[in-house]
Amino acid sequence: MTDNVGPIRVLIVEDVDSLRESLYQLLNTASGFVCVGALPNAMDVLAQIRIVRPNVVLMDINMPGKSGIEAVREIRQQGEQVTIVMQTIFEDDDKVFESILAGANGYILKSTPEEQLLEAIQEAQLGGAPMTPTIATKVLRFLREQPKASQTEKPQLPGEETLNDRQHEVLELLMDGASYKMIAEELFISMDTVRYHIKNIYRALHINSRNQLVRGH
Repeated sequence: MTDNVGPIRVLIVEDVDSLRESLYQLLNTASGFVCVGALPNAMDVLAQIRIVRPNVVLMDINMPGKSGIEAVREIRQQGEQVTIVMQTIFEDDDKVFESILAGANGYILKSTPEEQLLEAIQEAQLGGAPMTPTIATKVLRFLREQPKASQTEKPQLPGEETLNDRQHEVLELLMDGASYKMIAEELFISMDTVRYHIKNIYRALHINSRNQLVRGH
């Protein structure tokens, strides 16, 4: 679980040695962060999470042996709620979206400047997550295509499976390329409230994705 006391504990999972080392050095020299582990692949990531208890996992999407997407799926299936931020070389929307469906909390490009990378990790820790217009469009389409629960099915808790009107507004603004600040100004809400709505959008997406797997679709 996330701990608000002390530095943000980050576990790196990256197969490129030079990048893994640079991320390790960055996190251990930046104020407010500490790297609690740096793995060259995702084979033992679940066990490592249980040992070092990171707040955030910085996960490469493409790795030999076990992909980052497979690792995220396994982590979530085992009930671990650690924040997971995916890293990718280029913006492969399909793989990014698949990562989100698997249970990732956000994603960043490997070309992201160091200061912005740290900000992205911090933002994920606060409950925020980047969402490009293309991904936001995929999210809305996926949620709209989900079958309605039948009356015989156990109802979900409010907000767990469907989006409310405000979350739809936030998602539509993200589709238009709006930033968190622009969304807050447009809807007359705080940045924290924007983060709250986006966190619930991701939660609805994850729950619908799990339900789809259970239904055998």
